[in-house]
Amino acid sequence: MDYNLDELKIKAIQIRRDILRMVHAVNSGHPGGSLGCTEFFVALYGVIMDYKLPFTMEGKNEDLFFLSNGHISPVFYSTLARFGFFPIPELATFRKLDSRLQGHPTTHEGLPGVRVASGSLGQGLSVAIGAALGKKLDGDENLVFSLHGDGELQEGQIWEALMFAAHHKVDNLISTIDYNNRQIDGDVDDVMSLGDLHAKLSAFGWEVLEEKNGNDLEAVIAILNFAKSKTRQGKPVVIILHTEMGSGVDYMMGTHSWHGKAPNDEQLALGIKQLYLEAPGDY
Repeated sequence: MDYNLDELKIKAIQIRRDILRMVHAVNSGHPGGSLGCTEFFVALYGVIMDYKLPFTMEGKNEDLFFLSNGHISPVFYSTLARFGFFPIPELATFRKLDSRLQGHPTTHEGLPGVRVASGSLGQGLSVAIGAALGKKLDGDENLVFSLHGDGELQEGQIWEALMFAAHHKVDNLISTIDYNNRQIDGDVDDVMSLGDLHAKLSAFGWEVLEEKNGNDLEAVIAILNFAKSKTRQGKPVVIILHTEMGSGVDYMMGTHSWHGKAPNDEQLALGIKQLYLEAPGDY
């Protein structure tokens, strides 16, 4: 797909601004991981995925995405709005009563772009595998994408799903792990180390790719495109994407403290200043 890299970089800055403003407005939410995954979402929706608008839940003959670590809903919602799934002003309703933009994505209000309720960690890979198998049964040549937190890999269901996907050769699936080494209680290595994750995933029968520069938009586009070239070869594909929690806002980087903490007025102003846009399009 042809794309304008400069325009996508501006989109990433705008999404980061949205994230800060959304969580600040309700003093609630998860900015750290959302900021860290911004390039992934911009690459996915701006370049990589073949999707259709208006949104339909069936998703036939188009690529599907499932967010497993649903607490990073701010970046998901902003991306969906900025890429035309629903009106941008609706971002102002984030986490408010009767809003379609709940703290964790849900389906009962029919928010376009959301295919499954998520945030109960460990379940998203199983859902993505089921969708990928469904596409195989339907003769649908499109792909399924999923995103997972690294702390989420401490859940046992993930590893059952990994075994299942390899055994059944679910090779129309690309799963990405947001490997920022931080979770709500501290560094992943301190809470429960994942050890040699690359070797473990490979031993479980997956095609394993790794990108060290997960906050470099060009690098993320490249690794996702490469992952697409590795599908339909008998193995599911996983990307270990190294990111920085809080990327783009200096005081949120290098710590797990902003996993689930909203900025105050002064911190919001500082973050917005760092995420400067010459012609901002804030909602």
